[in-house]
Amino acid sequence: MKDLKEIVSHFDTEGTTFEIKPLGNGLINDTYIIRTVEADALDYVMQRINHSIFTDLDCLMDNIEAVTNHLRKKHEEAGETDIDRKVLHFINVPETGKKYYFDGENYWRIMAYIPRSATFETVDAKYSNLAGQAFGKFQAMLADIPDTLRETIPNFHNMEFRMQQFHDAIKENRSGRADEVKDLIAEIEKRAYDMCRAERLYREGKLPKRICHCDTKVNNMLFDEGGDVLCVIDLDTVMPSFVFSDYGDFLRTAANTGLEDDPNLENVDFNMEIFKAFTAGYLESAKSFLTPVEIENLPYAAALFPYQTAVRFLADYINGDIYFKTQYPEHNKVRTRAQLRLVEQIEKKMAQMQDYINGYIQ
Repeated sequence: MKDLKEIVSHFDTEGTTFEIKPLGNGLINDTYIIRTVEADALDYVMQRINHSIFTDLDCLMDNIEAVTNHLRKKHEEAGETDIDRKVLHFINVPETGKKYYFDGENYWRIMAYIPRSATFETVDAKYSNLAGQAFGKFQAMLADIPDTLRETIPNFHNMEFRMQQFHDAIKENRSGRADEVKDLIAEIEKRAYDMCRAERLYREGKLPKRICHCDTKVNNMLFDEGGDVLCVIDLDTVMPSFVFSDYGDFLRTAANTGLEDDPNLENVDFNMEIFKAFTAGYLESAKSFLTPVEIENLPYAAALFPYQTAVRFLADYINGDIYFKTQYPEHNKVRTRAQLRLVEQIEKKMAQMQDYINGYIQ
């Protein structure tokens, strides 16, 4: 890999770099902390962007710049203080005028490090409520963004597209595994029409696309020293989507009482306390712009994301495990069963979920 200090030299940073060390345990990009010598100079975070996933760097960074500029403007209009800790700030490359640098092999970006901040992995009712508030507010602040954002990963949460991939996998049957998972294929097919509801509603003009985060996890928020949310981070997947993306994706992981790949299906249930905490926080922030169609389909969104993940796991199993990393030959099949079990548990609680949402709105 190229000398990291040489890469930093291409960016319009202040201060003298004295140390660059790995930071965090991100699965997609390689991340480093840059410490500067001078006491009054900023420290920075540098990332090597995974360009096999994010293939259009201009789209990626144009989206992020549009979003961060709009969030900064919103904070200024609201009279917020300490805005530099509440909005990510990416550093320019003077020679190109872009927010990333290409070294001939890899793409890099640098952002200002936000001091006295922390991330948490804890998923309990308290942090789920804070996540609901933060991601709902994030969507609300971007509801009137004037820029046109593009999809950084095309069709990322498009259920019809995922079903097409699934049907292609069955048709090709590269691994010869399709016959042994006929029961799982049947479970997916019997729900397929209903699970593609969002795309149909969109075509009928009944469901809008919003600017969504599309990777809603507790650890994608920065907290200050008092435990309050400073800002939402990891903006690579911010793009036009349905609000279901941010709502359903969080609950898929946070409200699952088992593991994503739990071999013991008895462990897998849908935690209604996490659901209520996240939903209350989300609606508190987002009800100002949500339409009745969006609100009434939130329980559908909770089922949609484990379903979509099951479809992707099973397609990969039938394809011969070419996309997701696996730890043993049956891993994607075990994952599929665990996700479908979660869908079943959610389906049993749909009426209860709808009652809670209706009660909150009223």
